[in-house]
Amino acid sequence: MRYAKSFTTVLVLVLSLWTLARTQDPGWPRRLTNAQGSLLYYHPQVDDWQNFQTLKWRHAFVLTPAGGKDVPGAATLEGSTTADLSNHTVVITNIHVTNIYFPSQDPASADRLAELVKSFVPSSNTVSLDLIVSSTPKQAAPQGVQLNNTPPIIFTSNRPAILLGIEGPPTYAPIHDTHLEYVVNTSWHLFRHKEQSRYYLLVDEQWLSAPNPEGPWSPASDLPKGMEKMVKEEAWADLKGVIPPPPAKPGAVIPTVFYSTSPADVILFDGPPVYAPITGTQLVYATNSNGYVFVYSPTQTIYYLTAGRWFSASSLQGPWTYATENLPPDFAHIPPSSPPGIVLSSVPGTEEAKDAVLLAQVPTTVTVNAAAAAAQAKVDYEGTPNFAPIQGTSMSYATNTPQRVIQVGDAYYLCLNGIWFLSASPQGPWQTAQSVPQQIYTIPPSSPVYNVTYVTQTTAPSGEVQAGYTAGYLGAFVMGAAVGAIVAGGTGYYYPPVYGVGAYGYATYHPYAGTYGATPYYNTATGAYGVSQSGTGPYGSGTRSASYNPYTGTATRTGSVSTPYGSAAAGQAYNPYTGAYGQTKQGSNAYGSWGSSAVSTPYGSATSQHETGARGSEGTMQTSAGGKAAATSTAYGSSAVGKTASGNLYADHNGNVYKNTGSGWQSYNNGSWNNVNTQQAHQEAQQRAQGYEQQHPGGQQGGFNREGGSSGGFNSQEMNHEMQNRQRGETQSQRSNEFRGGGGRSSGGGGRRR
Repeated sequence: MRYAKSFTTVLVLVLSLWTLARTQDPGWPRRLTNAQGSLLYYHPQVDDWQNFQTLKWRHAFVLTPAGGKDVPGAATLEGSTTADLSNHTVVITNIHVTNIYFPSQDPASADRLAELVKSFVPSSNTVSLDLIVSSTPKQAAPQGVQLNNTPPIIFTSNRPAILLGIEGPPTYAPIHDTHLEYVVNTSWHLFRHKEQSRYYLLVDEQWLSAPNPEGPWSPASDLPKGMEKMVKEEAWADLKGVIPPPPAKPGAVIPTVFYSTSPADVILFDGPPVYAPITGTQLVYATNSNGYVFVYSPTQTIYYLTAGRWFSASSLQGPWTYATENLPPDFAHIPPSSPPGIVLSSVPGTEEAKDAVLLAQVPTTVTVNAAAAAAQAKVDYEGTPNFAPIQGTSMSYATNTPQRVIQVGDAYYLCLNGIWFLSASPQGPWQTAQSVPQQIYTIPPSSPVYNVTYVTQTTAPSGEVQAGYTAGYLGAFVMGAAVGAIVAGGTGYYYPPVYGVGAYGYATYHPYAGTYGATPYYNTATGAYGVSQSGTGPYGSGTRSASYNPYTGTATRTGSVSTPYGSAAAGQAYNPYTGAYGQTKQGSNAYGSWGSSAVSTPYGSATSQHETGARGSEGTMQTSAGGKAAATSTAYGSSAVGKTASGNLYADHNGNVYKNTGSGWQSYNNGSWNNVNTQQAHQEAQQRAQGYEQQHPGGQQGGFNREGGSSGGFNSQEMNHEMQNRQRGETQSQRSNEFRGGGGRSSGGGGRRR
């Protein structure tokens, strides 16, 4: 029995490691080994990513035939891709080699070695999405969206604080058979005792009391008797653990409460602001804040980044002004690998911002089982369906449901969890739409249903329905600043919430997605989605995930990691972008709630991501010294991944192989590595160009560019750019992994706002 139990434990561990390896990029360079030798190949260098479906790229590699010496070379490849944004990877399938070149090899040897290289090439591979994005040549940015960039109210605190956000003046609803009322239009548990005219607020298992929402708030020594009666109802059962109040936790801190009925945000500092200089700039940044706060020393202007937008002020007390298009040039010179370097993706004109814009265009796609998906499609209205015009169009949208129902002529379209449905009635029955009217894509950002314009759906020649969405569906929008496009979170517009009556006659509150405070947000630095809310301070219960109570429309809350960098915790949540309830997680996608019977992807179901296949088994591990390693066993031999001492190898567009030594560049020729930019190196480059023509007489389609007499020369600008792309991709990949592992930084802010 003990053996069986041990075997089961080992099996579970192996399967867990295999799944982890399948959903992550194990690192670079990668070494493949078989009976004929080994192949060490370096990071992919992308030449083109057509429609995010077909990838063309280069690899620099070192081939070691069994019993032979190392032979550096370069290869070009093509393959089909599917981006897995949940795990920040790109799954490449149908891989085939289009060209292979070996510097200084005669044609016969080159042909023999090329066949050996091809023996290592698998039919599929998994690569970090960040590496692919950073390496992909950037085309012109898409036309930016006209967002609302009016500054929110920005509070500042040097101690633990929360934002008590209410959507407009408080709306009260009575609690059965008590003298209590609850505030409907907030995500906080906020109650009022009508006779005592006193308010009670639940904050992290602590009850606070105040004469009015503005405060002053203080610990509640006792609660109204009606609360003990209240929690006996199923509608309020989630509060049983805090009614009566539990004993105060040792060292519990009573937070400052900021009250706002307008869009607002909170900057939290752990004590008085502490700033550190940023090398190579005249900027300093706050090191003890949950937000991104900078000061430009020459003018002493303060800059704050929230929701992908920059705001500036002469002091932390404001007034604040939108400043994204007027940042000092020093922001673009922040070292990428430094702690404040994470904001570069929101600095117009930087390579990081261009990466973020490209990432926002990468679609999440699925194949839809039309019948199975339609069977799950349902719309819940608060009363009889009610529709209002969409400004500037002839369409209208349903105003009394959190789901996206749009009337186009006599037809009704429902966009639910990234899939379009069609019906002749607003109440269904619904059929999976074969296509979507182009008119829908003219909905303006000022409309509450604007985000559906980022969801597409078509029918393939095979009859399969294919759906997909880009980042705008979940609230990340490309904004065309005059000095360069960036990605901003939320439209900045106010959308009135949906009110209704739920179970037991209690009023419900369904807020639309907001821009500031506790809202579903898109982290442009990591590409992760989630919900964050400032809690009791940057170093204690700093963020929380919001959960929806279907009986009252209010939110319960679950704790997350206690760091200033946000949370990767999961919870049963209401997503105001998709109008759906269910298990959510930072980094998860909108298709996760459909189940494998309704949607599927090329790499498995949308819920489980990667399925077990015939390729072999994989596992990853972290060494005690911090070095990454991985092992794989496939039909193409075994592989291992790890950092090597052989340098960082690159292939240029001409098939040459270069190595960056840290102090300069070397090229491989005549069986050795030699410094570039010398007269001898130029002559040898010409000889390599001639050798390439001998290896590939007449040229090859899909191969390297060998046109022109100087095609074999060293292009320092190209190689330096390739090196920067690689470094940037590795930095972003590491940040993404840390964020999904629970170390992600939140977007800042407080209670759920618009």
